[in-house]
Amino acid sequence: MYQINALNPKDEGHHTRKRFGQNFLHDQRVIAKIVRSVNPRAGENIVEIGPGLAALTSPLIGECDALTVLELDRDLAAGLPGRVPHPERLTIIETDALKYDFTNLFEEGRPLRVVGNLPYNISTPLLFHLLEFGDKVKDMHFMLQKEVVDRITASPNTKEYGRLSVMIQYYCKPTFLFEVPPGSFNPPPKVTSAVFRLEPYDVKPIVAKNEKALARLVSHVFTQRRKTLRNSLKGMLVEDGFEKAGVDPMARPETLTLAQFVALSDQMVA
Repeated sequence: MYQINALNPKDEGHHTRKRFGQNFLHDQRVIAKIVRSVNPRAGENIVEIGPGLAALTSPLIGECDALTVLELDRDLAAGLPGRVPHPERLTIIETDALKYDFTNLFEEGRPLRVVGNLPYNISTPLLFHLLEFGDKVKDMHFMLQKEVVDRITASPNTKEYGRLSVMIQYYCKPTFLFEVPPGSFNPPPKVTSAVFRLEPYDVKPIVAKNEKALARLVSHVFTQRRKTLRNSLKGMLVEDGFEKAGVDPMARPETLTLAQFVALSDQMVA
């Protein structure tokens, strides 16, 4: 059984900081389930974002021979070596993961495996930042608020389907793993959380001619999701662009598949 030594931030002498979005995981069953999902092995290049009070760090480091952690909170970073069973295996980088260049951690033949209970207030920009390093990453296991995970894994023709669904699924295969109740944290958040896996594609199933154009189109149409594509994309496509893409101009964005979004983006005016 994993021994988790961070049950209460106040017991550890730490006061949670709202600006860092700090909610500390303390439920041992949930922690053990996350570690089983990650299934860390010796020799792997594992990186944890936001280790906090080491609730997840401790069991992870017990299963691998080296672990790198990125922690923004200086006080938490300073206390980490005293909270883990094998501090000699731990590398601590005091940094903002939103600005960090993850290629610094990549080693040829040892792709990154990224883990974290992400700060919910920066989760979406952090995910898009990590996608920039997808070719260096084997997989990612994260915990976020469930409503965001539902959007990441959503299918067309659902209310959750949107920009996040399309763009994450363009780069990665997402898998919903399990829910985590508010009581598993201290202090408890106001929302249910969920753990999920992202596996960046070695070879994307569908490739856009211009990925920036795809991102621009997807963002644009979902800010006007009640409009038909004909109305929201006026002047943005080449002549006969809908016909060439094989997309109904009277459709609304939540009905389109990823392949259809890519086909439309390939018809955008340069």
